[in-house]
Amino acid sequence: MITINNEPTAYTPIFLGTTQHSLRLSLEILIMVGMKLNDEIIESYNVTVSAIELGQLPNIGSQIAIDEITGSELSGFKAKIRQSDAKIQNTVSIELENLIELKNVGQYQLLKGLKDMTQELNVPELSNNNLILMRQLLGVTQQELAAAMDMSRKTVNRFEIGGQKISDKFIDKLLLVYPELAESIEVQFDWVSLTFPDLTSKQVINDILTIQPNLFLERPTSQNFYTREMVFAGEKNIYIQDFAPIKNPETQAIEQKYGTTLYLTGKGTRLFEKALLEQNITWHDFLQKARQYRGHLTRLDIAINDKWGLLNMNDLVKAVQEKRFWSKSKSYAVHGNVDDGWTVNFGKSPFVIRAYDKRQEQASKGLDTDIQNRVELELHQDKAEYVINEWFDHEKNKTLTEITFDILYTYLWFTDKPIEEKLLKADKVRETIEDSVAPMPAWSLLTALGHKMKFIRQPKEQSIERIEKWVLESVVPSLAVLKKTGHWAEVIEAMNNAELSSEQQKLVKATMINAITQANQKLTINFEKPKKRYQEI
Repeated sequence: MITINNEPTAYTPIFLGTTQHSLRLSLEILIMVGMKLNDEIIESYNVTVSAIELGQLPNIGSQIAIDEITGSELSGFKAKIRQSDAKIQNTVSIELENLIELKNVGQYQLLKGLKDMTQELNVPELSNNNLILMRQLLGVTQQELAAAMDMSRKTVNRFEIGGQKISDKFIDKLLLVYPELAESIEVQFDWVSLTFPDLTSKQVINDILTIQPNLFLERPTSQNFYTREMVFAGEKNIYIQDFAPIKNPETQAIEQKYGTTLYLTGKGTRLFEKALLEQNITWHDFLQKARQYRGHLTRLDIAINDKWGLLNMNDLVKAVQEKRFWSKSKSYAVHGNVDDGWTVNFGKSPFVIRAYDKRQEQASKGLDTDIQNRVELELHQDKAEYVINEWFDHEKNKTLTEITFDILYTYLWFTDKPIEEKLLKADKVRETIEDSVAPMPAWSLLTALGHKMKFIRQPKEQSIERIEKWVLESVVPSLAVLKKTGHWAEVIEAMNNAELSSEQQKLVKATMINAITQANQKLTINFEKPKKRYQEI
């Protein structure tokens, strides 16, 4: 029994994974909780919960000791945990640390030798101007930096005037002394989709994802030429689309067409990382397993999260408008405004670089995030597959963050002043621009500093309560008009004759079972317990 906004329900709360965008050690974490009734997930909530009260992260699909959920879609939901009598307390911090380690997934080189991407990737280096900007952002003097780094002020000054090369050893120590720098930029997978030509959705769940099948809702679809989809907790964050088995009219045999696509959205990748942790495997291991089943990447998004506010989207948009940038792709577009947030796209599918105001985007959804801006590399089909090819090449010796920022540095560059037309026509355009025009300090620092960072990390399933809320807020006023103007009889007749989809019929059945269960508890009446849900053969 769990209470939701002071209303008792017959649901059993089930843990479905962690969902925060930037997973970090915190006294409060964001998790996804499913409401289970008679072996079905009826609805789900993203709730903030105390890590101390939780004690440890449960396994996906297991019951979680939540007594109460309060809040709303707009302000967010919070959960209260029953006091645990487990012997091991507060191990949630250890598991969160393990999740962070899980995201340091390997070494690879990217995008060499591909059509339209044939040049060698350039490697960004931290310049003296980058060091000056970092010191200013930290709010320290040369003397204070020197003292913290255990070196002389003259040495710091030589770095800043370009008289001495900035070594990797110096950068590593700088990140150690100023941990806020090390936490300012994160790289994570933000979308992963894979196609399996020889599997069904149920095989993908059992053999590839290795997640409990009863946590997925099966329903019909017409998207992407498929006829069936399996949706984790009823929400399209982790879902698989394939072909439902059909009966041959001639032989009466059940025939199954093979071929399926797995989708992990931005939120889905966060949820799935808990499953990876439970299975004690990394993203690298998971993608290797997918290849063993002939899995082919159809999309891979790599997100760079600017948590420091190093970038300013107004400055980037102004730079685009004033032609203070160079992009390997001739295509670019600016969307949005100052109030709602900007988005700038460079390139077209199958390779797009996108920069946008992440905090503003989340605020428009009533959500909060510690990410201020995001830069995404969106790769499709062969471009995405090539990432994995290079990743699995053990002769390469570059981390994900190194190669991600090599791409960014190679294919997009912002400058402090407009770029003259003659420079854009030079034989070696990029090299000529860098030799002739000073870079935008923030963009230059992002590519150089980010090189040292670590890789860390759609429509909702309807419930009776959400339908009721929508009707009360959006439909009732219109119904009142119809009633007062003499059209009520037609409305009642239309409702009586309305055909419900199979999914809507499930909602009706689940609600009736819930009502019977609650009546049984209150009146001590011996209702016959319902059977388990029908399993298709």
